[in-house]
Amino acid sequence: MDWILMVKALILGVVEGLTEFLPVSSTGHLIVAGSLLNFTDAQSKTFDVVIQFGAILVICWEYRAKIATVVTGLPTRPDARRFTLNVIIATIPAIVFGLLLEKHIKAVLFSPVPVPVSVALIVGGIVILWAEARQRDRNSAPRVHSVDDLSPADAFKVGLAQCFALIPGTSRSGATIIGGMLFGLDRRVATEFSFFLAIPIIFGATIYEMAKYWKTLTVNDIGLFAIGLVAAFVSAFVCVRWLLRYVASHDFSAFAWYRIGFGLLILIVGYSGGLSWVD
Repeated sequence: MDWILMVKALILGVVEGLTEFLPVSSTGHLIVAGSLLNFTDAQSKTFDVVIQFGAILVICWEYRAKIATVVTGLPTRPDARRFTLNVIIATIPAIVFGLLLEKHIKAVLFSPVPVPVSVALIVGGIVILWAEARQRDRNSAPRVHSVDDLSPADAFKVGLAQCFALIPGTSRSGATIIGGMLFGLDRRVATEFSFFLAIPIIFGATIYEMAKYWKTLTVNDIGLFAIGLVAAFVSAFVCVRWLLRYVASHDFSAFAWYRIGFGLLILIVGYSGGLSWVD
C-alpha cells in the first residue's frame, strides 16, 4: 500500500473522529481536508462514509448499557418502547428528505467554489450564539432534562432540525443539538439525543453507500479503509468523552466563533485558489 495514501487515510480518520460529534460540521472539514490532501476522487466518497462508521461505533460502545437496556426492555418496558419510538420518529424526516433531495443538493451545493459550505458554517455559528443566548434567558429555561422524558413531538421537531444537516457545512450534530435546545431540551440531553440519532443515520448511510459502490472497491482498499476507520474510532472516543464533560459546565459559544472564523477562512482561501473541490 502507498504510504502516502496511508498517511492521508490516517489524517482524514482523525479529522472525522474529532468533528463528527462536535457542532462544527465533519462534512465541511472532510471536504477541506480532502481538497488539501488531494483525496477527492470517487473512492474518497465511500471512504468518508466508512470512517463515519468508525466514529459511530464509539457511541455504541459508550452507551452500550443504555442500548442493551432499551433492546431487552422493548417487550415489557414502556420507557424502552417510548425511547425507541422517539429515535425512529426523529430519524424518518432525514431519511425522507435525504432520499428525495440528495441528488439536487449535491448538484447545487457541492461546487468548486466553497460558498455553500462557508455560508453554512457562518450561519450555523450565528444560530448557535442565538440559541445559547436564548437558553440563558430565564423565560426560555429548558423543560426536558432526560432523554427518557422526550415526547414524540419533541423527537419529531429534532428530526426536522436534523434535515438541515443535508446542507454541507451545517453539521448533523450541530443541527440536532441546537435544534433540541431551541425546542426546550437541556444542553446535555440535546447532546445525548444527537448521539443516539447518529446511530441509525450513519449505519444507514454506510449500508447505502457500500451497496452503491462496493463493485468499485478492491482488496487494496481494505487496508486504507481500516486505517481510516480505526483512526476515526480512537479520535472520536477521545472527543466524545471530552464533550460530555465539557457540556456539563460550558456552552457552545466557542464552537460558534470557531465556525464563523473557519467559514470566513475557507471562503477567503477558496476564492484565492487555495482550495478546490467537486463532488
